[in-house]
Amino acid sequence: MLTRTNIGLTIEQDELKGFSRTIAEIEWLLLALVLVYLLAGATQDEGGIALNMALFFFAAFILGLHYVQFYKEESRLKLLFETWVMIVFITWVVLYTGSIHSPLLNLYLLPIIASALIFGKLVTAIEVAAIIGCFMFFAYDPGSKTLLSLRYWGEILAMSTPVILVAYITTMLAADIRYAVDKIKQVSDTDELTGLYNMRAFSAMLQRSFKQAVRYGHALAVVMIDSDNLKQVNDAHGHEAGNRLLQHLVRCVREQLRGSDVMARFGGDEFILLLPETNNKGALEMSERIRKAVELSRFSVRDGDTNVTVSLGVSSYPEDGGNLDVILEKADKAMYRAKQKGRNRVVSYLEDSTAA
Repeated sequence: MLTRTNIGLTIEQDELKGFSRTIAEIEWLLLALVLVYLLAGATQDEGGIALNMALFFFAAFILGLHYVQFYKEESRLKLLFETWVMIVFITWVVLYTGSIHSPLLNLYLLPIIASALIFGKLVTAIEVAAIIGCFMFFAYDPGSKTLLSLRYWGEILAMSTPVILVAYITTMLAADIRYAVDKIKQVSDTDELTGLYNMRAFSAMLQRSFKQAVRYGHALAVVMIDSDNLKQVNDAHGHEAGNRLLQHLVRCVREQLRGSDVMARFGGDEFILLLPETNNKGALEMSERIRKAVELSRFSVRDGDTNVTVSLGVSSYPEDGGNLDVILEKADKAMYRAKQKGRNRVVSYLEDSTAA
């Protein structure tokens, strides 16, 4: 069954897969930079074997995690583990390429960038602190007791400043980008007046839900809802009152829905419901509750309160067919049939066709 939670998890998995590709590219870049440094003529002393082993295991780690894919789904814990493996790898490389004087010291910026883009401030701050701890270890000289000297701390500050600045700037940029993306997604997926999903977003959910219903043999129902009073309210009280009427209807309907149900604005004064795991009988019962809730509600206008009603059309899978377009068409026809029969009623395409 596809619920709003399932949809959210699907979207999160897509996001995590994108992050995983980004980390993989950073890991390959890190590996390439170390290889270029070694192939460019870096001295191979007693640390040569240790470096070669580190390169081999790090390459095997990347291949295993991103190409063998022995795990089922991406997770933030896995991505976090990868950033720490990068830090360990860089620490090992720096240790055997000059320690505090290693030309590869700035490689620490790569896992910091990855962490800032994916995890935000707290995790990035912890990793920055760990890297500064590595700097202190590299710079410490027990023979000269540099731990108490200003020169020692000045050297630590000089090495730490680029890491701190990159972490701060990248974290801020990532937060701004994430906020902008969320706003764009919200605007593109929702109807401005009612706050419901628009048909673009709803269609994607409906198609996924229908595919799962077909695959697992589950029931699914679609309900079309049309306001019976919008034109009269617009004519008598203006479009502002008509907009409030639509918002009022949305509140009434939402109060009757389950957590797995999805509502969208179909257009104008029409709405559409997706009811997963619901057969024709269950959809009729739900629709009747919605009809009664709207009928019993009171809508305020300038002259006082007025009654409002809705007409609902129900179509379901598999009772009304095995094609999604057919299901939608039959729900629409059932809704118009409800209006033709006098409005303020629920009509099922299946039962109406049988009666005819």
